[in-house]
Amino acid sequence: MAVIRRRSALPQAPGFTLADVQAVSDAYEEPGWLRARRAEAWEVYENTPMPYQEEEWRRTDYRHIRWDEAGRLIQANGATAAEAPAKHLAPLTGDEQGGMLVIVDGQVIRNEIADSLAGQGLIFTDLRTAAREHEALVEKHLMTRAVKATDGKFAALHGALWDSGVFVYVPRNTIAEAPLHAVCYNTGSGTALFHVLVVVEDNAQATMQVEYASKGAAEQSAFIGATELIVGAGGNLRYVSLQDWNRATFEFSHQRGIVGRDAQLDWVNGVMGSQLTKAFIEVDAVGTGANARVSGFFFADHDQFFDLDTQQNHNAPLTNTNLLFKGAARDEARTLWQGMIKSLPQMQRIDGYQVCRNLLLSEEARMDSIPGLEIEADDVACSHAATFGTLEEEPIFYLMSRGITRPQAQLMIIDGFFDELLQRIPFERVRQRLMDEIEAKIIG
Repeated sequence: MAVIRRRSALPQAPGFTLADVQAVSDAYEEPGWLRARRAEAWEVYENTPMPYQEEEWRRTDYRHIRWDEAGRLIQANGATAAEAPAKHLAPLTGDEQGGMLVIVDGQVIRNEIADSLAGQGLIFTDLRTAAREHEALVEKHLMTRAVKATDGKFAALHGALWDSGVFVYVPRNTIAEAPLHAVCYNTGSGTALFHVLVVVEDNAQATMQVEYASKGAAEQSAFIGATELIVGAGGNLRYVSLQDWNRATFEFSHQRGIVGRDAQLDWVNGVMGSQLTKAFIEVDAVGTGANARVSGFFFADHDQFFDLDTQQNHNAPLTNTNLLFKGAARDEARTLWQGMIKSLPQMQRIDGYQVCRNLLLSEEARMDSIPGLEIEADDVACSHAATFGTLEEEPIFYLMSRGITRPQAQLMIIDGFFDELLQRIPFERVRQRLMDEIEAKIIG
């Protein structure tokens, strides 16, 4: 028997049109190949229904987003880098940065690269400029190997309408000693479509941090983003992503790392802000000996909802992936982690590990974790786990009996819970940022 659904029960799509796609291309005088690629992505978008009942979406209700507010492109309004809080602009390590890119409301405000890195042939610039000045490189890598328009409705919309981003290219055998830093900050409401494309060629090394944040606003916003991390044979990329959107922002993002033969990817992903985040975070180990480590931090409070969907694909033998996510939820917040380790047939001698540890801080909060394995080889070492816990009164009472206030006692225990994850992060300043976020959520 057919089931009739009320129109209001189905998620509404944002009201963008093909004219919006063409306007983006016209505004930046884009080359023909990019115009054609946007048009192809738009066709995929129009022919793909809004996700709702698919397995990876059926636990995520985003029907309360108001597309009449969020479904228009954010426009630059004269805001400067000074609008962004200082914590987002601070260097990743020490006082030096190899490059600094600040984009506010889609407009490039600051773009610097150290002479030493530029002299090595390293490219660090905004994606719009790269599409004109480094056309062959961008055409080769942009949404062709990692994130693709066919990955889903929002990936297709991003491919058609992305309007800002960062492009990093590290040539073969190049070592970028100083870290690169990009900031995406929004002061207005609407939709932002920011793209990160990092290409580390064979035997090259780089470190990069990307910050996402926005100013508080009454109207809703959407972030429809994509991150592509491509590491060539023998390459090494350390990548940190920290998200702190305002509480009126809905994030829909696709993020994927491609790791080549004997290459290393160390990926840190922190999620603190937004009203709702739906993020696909994937690693493809495509070369023999590829090694990827993914560390995830999330902390939801009030009525936030974080849905983090991770996948580790072993597409070559003798590959290793290691994923650890740790999160907490308080008040009436909800979190969901869905993880999967996959291997293709004959991909022997792989080692895949994934675990998500959850800390419930109130009776009203809810946290779900769904680990999974899909293994088509028979000589593997793969494991997964999910754990849940609460704050026990006994250690809190012990600390309070020593003169420590209850909030401080809770904070000390929560810091201890996250310590295993924080120790995986090779940057002291990032560890301190995450600890500060924990304190803000607990004490204010």
